Amino acid sequence: MADRTYRIGVLPAYLALLRGQARAQASYRTSFVVDLVGNVGATVFDVFTVLVLFQVTRNLGGFDRAEAMVMVGISSAAFATADLTVGSIERVRQYVRTGLLDAVLVRPLGALPQLLLMDLPLRKAARSLFGIGVLVTALALADVSWTPGRVALAVLAPLAGVVFFGSIFVATATLSFWWIDSGEVGAAFTYGGRDFTTYPMTVYSGWFRAVFAYGLGFGFVAYYPALALLGRADPLGLPAWVGWTAPGVALLAAAGAATAWRVGVRHYRSTGS
Repeated sequence: MADRTYRIGVLPAYLALLRGQARAQASYRTSFVVDLVGNVGATVFDVFTVLVLFQVTRNLGGFDRAEAMVMVGISSAAFATADLTVGSIERVRQYVRTGLLDAVLVRPLGALPQLLLMDLPLRKAARSLFGIGVLVTALALADVSWTPGRVALAVLAPLAGVVFFGSIFVATATLSFWWIDSGEVGAAFTYGGRDFTTYPMTVYSGWFRAVFAYGLGFGFVAYYPALALLGRADPLGLPAWVGWTAPGVALLAAAGAATAWRVGVRHYRSTGS
């Protein structure tokens, strides 16, 4: 009961941090609007790249344009939303270097929520909306035989992708507790993972596909949920039920990221150590 009362009590503090960020970022309205529109570019180019490929081929890894765009839509919506809500955790290495993390840890609030709300990039909201728009359009154009289960999966798959990518952001950010200049390594798994999930797994092969698609779980972000939505058998041979496991994989990723974060925070010994 006491723990529940504490959690309710700290909620206004988190909301105050969020309101402060929103007011600060919107104080210069023209600049905010320009940033909001300009930030769509990264997601637009990801989608545009796939569409360009279909100008020179009728299928990509055995999938036509409509089918591939379902994967692109899930990946884009999931990554853009995760980047909006969790991506700012990449700045933790700067907080470690400058000592700001010390101030965060002495406050009677959770360190991770504070760090996320200290620099919530609201300007990236347009990316998320664009990604969702791509997914909705792709599902409308694809040949999907809708059932209650597939409707639920169409909602859960991008949400599971948000949790998965968010977990990757957090897990790679924890490297900063041991290695401050680990940004490029983290980007290889966050932004590299985004690029990996944009395309069907069939375009990859060998150890690269085995490590990223199955070992790290990126294949369960967009590829397998898309197969389940489209009612297609997996050309790589896994059974059909695998396409419905994205939420479970995301929860496992979240549990792993939470464990890594707790270990990293316990390892941290202040900037002067």
